[in-house]
Amino acid sequence: MKTACIGTAVWLLCGTILHAGGVERSSQFLGPLFEPGNYLELSYGHVSPRITGTDLPLGLYSGGERTGDIAPSYSNFGFAYKHQFNDLWTAAIILDQPFGADIAYPAGGSFNLGGTGVVINNTDLTGIIRFAVPESGFGVHAGLRGARTDGRVTLAGAAFGPISGYRVDVDRDIAYGWLAGVSWERPDTAARVSLTYNAVIEHDFDISETGPLVDPDGPGPAPALPLLDGRSRLTVKTPKSWNLEFQTGIDPTTLVFGSIRWVDWSSFRVDPEKLLQVTGSGLVDLDDTTTFTIGVGRTFTETWSGVASVTYEKSGNDLVSPLAPVNGQKGVSLAAIYTQDRIRITTGISYTRLGDARPETGRPDTARAEIDGSHAWGIGIRVGYSF
Repeated sequence: MKTACIGTAVWLLCGTILHAGGVERSSQFLGPLFEPGNYLELSYGHVSPRITGTDLPLGLYSGGERTGDIAPSYSNFGFAYKHQFNDLWTAAIILDQPFGADIAYPAGGSFNLGGTGVVINNTDLTGIIRFAVPESGFGVHAGLRGARTDGRVTLAGAAFGPISGYRVDVDRDIAYGWLAGVSWERPDTAARVSLTYNAVIEHDFDISETGPLVDPDGPGPAPALPLLDGRSRLTVKTPKSWNLEFQTGIDPTTLVFGSIRWVDWSSFRVDPEKLLQVTGSGLVDLDDTTTFTIGVGRTFTETWSGVASVTYEKSGNDLVSPLAPVNGQKGVSLAAIYTQDRIRITTGISYTRLGDARPETGRPDTARAEIDGSHAWGIGIRVGYSF
């Protein structure tokens, strides 16, 4: 079917311009693994979010100050190589950046949160092997994933009270996890269903914490002490997830596709030792996310195809971490695919409306700002070569 030329390209688009889950930047889809023959791919994506809000009252402060734009633009790069050994065995290597964060509340903006920020850098290298039985269409795949991650967090502003000025620097660490899945495909109709489990990756970081002096007994006689300062180890587990992908041709030129991705964000904890001892709380507390995508692809000529898709992620509790001020999303993506001989170029653009949220601090959770009207534009390009 002609739709075969766009079958995997739709997943290449989705993986480039996703913005979900607060600190999620790609969806860990395995599109290159299902390309026919041998395949090489390079990709680039750029996302430009705009996340702004307004301070809520705090003590004698009546609120109302604008936060300014707290989400800088970011870019992702990717690489994939797939090798077809024979009709039964396939292997692939995929380089991507599935997780990351860059949030910075301008110091001259929010009184409550100005100066707060987070940077997380992450790159994954995944090796996968697949065994398929052509007669039945069924296959199994499994692999090993290595993740290199580092970052830093600053807590500042009146909302953090006596710990305003706290900072933790997280040294780079490399850790490993695994993935496994099953698939079924029928090439004559471009039909395919695949289910993949991505296991937890446990990092053991060296960290350095610094902060203001802390008075251990409040107004008592004890002097303020550097209780937030020190070096220690920090264990962080990137969340497990499930990816369900499906597609089928409905006529020789039209393909429908969809995906469901669930991520166990509620088990994702970042609890630096000194901060936890002083405040009793860690840095983040996220909700699980389920992201749905559905779309259609159509071949117009021998060289040109197009893809359109919509994405939905339900909003959860609107009280969110100031470091992940995102609460659900609704998005639309469009892509054009140019195919010439063995080369395929996919270019896409997306618009995502990010759900309203209220960054909170304290115990009990107390909203410190209202984030509304947030959105993100994304563009992506992938160049694939089959041989």
